[in-house]
Amino acid sequence: MTAKRPSTSLLARQWQHGGWLSTLLLPLSALTAWAVARKRRQYQDGSRPAYRAPVPVVVVGNVYVGGTGKTPMVIATVEGLRARGYTPGVVSRGYGVKIGPHARVGIGALEAARFGDEPALIARATGAPVSVHPKRALAAQALLDAHPAVDVIVSDDGLQHLALARDIEIVVQDERGVGNGRLLPAGPLREPASRLQEVDAIITNIGTPDGRPALATGARPRQVRMWLEPGEARRIEGRGTRPLSAFAGQARIAAAAGIGNPERFFTTLRAAGLTLDATLPLPDHHDYADSPFQALAADTILVTSKDAIKCADLHDARLWEVPVQAAFSDPQLFDWLAQALRQPKSRSKHDIH
Repeated sequence: MTAKRPSTSLLARQWQHGGWLSTLLLPLSALTAWAVARKRRQYQDGSRPAYRAPVPVVVVGNVYVGGTGKTPMVIATVEGLRARGYTPGVVSRGYGVKIGPHARVGIGALEAARFGDEPALIARATGAPVSVHPKRALAAQALLDAHPAVDVIVSDDGLQHLALARDIEIVVQDERGVGNGRLLPAGPLREPASRLQEVDAIITNIGTPDGRPALATGARPRQVRMWLEPGEARRIEGRGTRPLSAFAGQARIAAAAGIGNPERFFTTLRAAGLTLDATLPLPDHHDYADSPFQALAADTILVTSKDAIKCADLHDARLWEVPVQAAFSDPQLFDWLAQALRQPKSRSKHDIH
């Protein structure tokens, strides 16, 4: 069985290529453009103040609504900075979780129900302290209060959250680029495409390596290709790991993904040599309150790490997590980032006011 993907909807197709529905929605996009410009003006003239943390802030976000691969990039950024002498911490919105007036800070094995699936995954994968709150300035303050050794903050998403001043902006996009180039709801963009010329780096998630030569890195924004390399599968119910090659040729293999672009995960598995008898795309941030797998005729079900962190209570012995690690066309990416953070001028480059 293969469930219908949400991305095949009429609106999603027109977000990519344009069409009558997109054109019909253009007046509403004009309202989006007005709101975006008004918000930026308010931060520029100081009528809305931004919090400037006492340590550098790196924002990893996007302009295309939905999932583009930010979480693997955040994890890679934390690990890359740590390897270069930094002590990173992470702030995130905590999507889908009711946080309350105070930020929630944790480290290690965090509950997805309390912190959100992506923050819990980032904490588990990196061991870095994580702070969640819709107001990222509050999250940053709570993070530094609880973990004063943190000397750089990585913001999971938040490119448009101008209340938190930042030193470096990194945009993650995928093969969809800027789609039809229009703002929501006529197009998929949260901000005008011209915003991409203001950021420090654009990471394009190509899913699997394509063999093309590395991009030139001298210009700004720095252009880098990223792809996701799967690691050994981990059994969710109980213990045990297996290389993906061990599943090749096995009968009745299914894959499920509740991420922004489920097909990217399925493509990664097929590129690793697996034949998938069924795929189950689920909504991004699917909560797994009830098992979606009961009617799935499969002996093995492979899921993403983002899904696995919420599936332990399903007690389904068929479930295996397939972790992925980001790889990059630019081997100097994090050397560049560490050096940029050490330059005094980076402390004011992205201040809005």
